[in-house]
Amino acid sequence: MNIVVLTSVRLLGDGLGSCLGRRPDMDVVAVVNDLATLRHALASSRVEVVLVDVTQGIDFYDVRAIAAEWPDVALVALGLNERREEVVRCGRSGFVGYVARDASIDALHRALTAAAAGHLACPPEISGGLLRALFRPDPLSDGPDLHAALTARESEVLQLIGRGLSNKEIASELFLSVATVKHHVHHILEKLKLPRRAQAMRKVREAPWIAPMSLRRSAR
Repeated sequence: MNIVVLTSVRLLGDGLGSCLGRRPDMDVVAVVNDLATLRHALASSRVEVVLVDVTQGIDFYDVRAIAAEWPDVALVALGLNERREEVVRCGRSGFVGYVARDASIDALHRALTAAAAGHLACPPEISGGLLRALFRPDPLSDGPDLHAALTARESEVLQLIGRGLSNKEIASELFLSVATVKHHVHHILEKLKLPRRAQAMRKVREAPWIAPMSLRRSAR
């Protein structure tokens, strides 16, 4: 099994690389410290599993983009808080498995092996929560289904906000007037109950499932 470890903590990365590299069924192809270097490793090597350290903060929007670009690579979250909402959030971002913060090296090995085989091992209460989330796709247990509240066009605008585009740039991308874009942005902030645009940008980056991954091109 070819593995890449992604962590911004060099000591952790070197330690994991050394421990996992001693396993006869595992080969650590690379230890990387950012998503750009991960992309290069995935493009240049045959990789089956990527172990991603989520304890130091990670851009879930970019993780989801990587999962979409390399669908055959299993992404495993390392150091996850084992709560239903966190597991659902990771799953919606493209992770296929996770390792809890208090897990041992043996548990990590089992999780990586299971992920490579397409299996997910988790406690019954977590698996039950996942099934409920499939029935009612509500990534945050204390809020409404925000994606359902947005129109298709508002979702497109929100995705472009998440990419850091200005109203003028969004208007050019979607072939709309700037006034129409401002109208959509106003309604998006109202529906998400956010006072500022910057908070909407941060929200869609942290919870990319509230906006679609691909924009409609029929208007072009």
